[in-house]
Amino acid sequence: MNSDPLVFTFFLIFFGAAVLATLALYARQALLVAYIVLGVALGPWGLGMVTDPELIGGISQIGIIFLLFLLGLNLPFDKLSSLVGESLLVTGVSSLVFGLLGVGVGWLFGFSLIEQLVIGASMMFSSTIIGLKLLPTTILHHQHTGEIIISVLLLQDLIAIVILMALQVQGGTEIGMGKMALLVVSLPLLFMAAYLLEKYVLIKLIQRFDTIQEYIFLMAIGWCLGMAELAGLMGLSHEIGAFIAGVALATNPISLFIAESLKPLRDFFLVIFFFSLGAGLELIALKDVLLPALVLAVAAMLLKPPVFSFLLRRSGEQPHRSDEIGVRLGQISEFSLLIAVLALNLDVIGREASYMIQASAILTFIASSYFIVLKYPTPIAVSDRLRRD
Repeated sequence: MNSDPLVFTFFLIFFGAAVLATLALYARQALLVAYIVLGVALGPWGLGMVTDPELIGGISQIGIIFLLFLLGLNLPFDKLSSLVGESLLVTGVSSLVFGLLGVGVGWLFGFSLIEQLVIGASMMFSSTIIGLKLLPTTILHHQHTGEIIISVLLLQDLIAIVILMALQVQGGTEIGMGKMALLVVSLPLLFMAAYLLEKYVLIKLIQRFDTIQEYIFLMAIGWCLGMAELAGLMGLSHEIGAFIAGVALATNPISLFIAESLKPLRDFFLVIFFFSLGAGLELIALKDVLLPALVLAVAAMLLKPPVFSFLLRRSGEQPHRSDEIGVRLGQISEFSLLIAVLALNLDVIGREASYMIQASAILTFIASSYFIVLKYPTPIAVSDRLRRD
């Protein structure tokens, strides 16, 4: 009897991840790197055992959505608004500096002006997954370090949405005035919708059936994915919708139970996310862009930590905290992958520029996660001294 392709793919991912994770722990290496290496080995450009990385990548995005939802559950709106205000200058200045760096690297290797601008745009952002997945829960939820990282990443997400819209315009995609107007007011509208639905519908239902844990679990998933889908319909990212869904629930005591319940589900999808990164790396195309990708990746990892650290110190943060945040944000983002793929599909940039961005992003994922795991407290540290849940 033939095996179901989807079941076989999941078998390959999690059986292979279990084997490589075991080897990685014995070798005192980062687990995230093992997942990416597994994706490269089993993907269409390796052994070809997983032939549809786009499907797996789509499934893995749910893990990011749950991660942002859990973050929102620990960040009430009043605290969020103050943090965003404090991080506005840091995010704005750093995005400008990193954008100019990307443009410079693009110019150095002879890319066209529009390709230089897209490369610069891809350099502006740091990885939500690396920045937050490798933070211990105690730091993420209860310390100022986690709050700063969340606020910077949230502002970067908003900048990314604007850039994605600009790419659609440059690529000839029709965006009407009505849609543009909706995008301008969509974020406050989404906050308002989340507040009203949470106050008058969601909490009343949860309070009515709060003794049935399975019901609360289902309502939490439905609320998270429902708000994510609403955000998508309004032109925002699904991740922002999930984050707002969590923020709306953050002031209710039930948020603590929901956060604990969804952790295993989040981790399940995040394993798939890192596998899909490796599976989507086209090894044949990589040889043509390896040098510029390496230069871009090295430039990002050398410049981002000190720039973030300097700006945070100037804003009044403590030196040791500023240095740690700089390192934790010192890589290119998942949004950079999305920008590279969208720009290529819209014929805004060429194949080499797109693959250069994708390759450099994945290289920084691997190097940055490896360095963070060895240097700072993380839930998956190979050292007992640094392991924090």
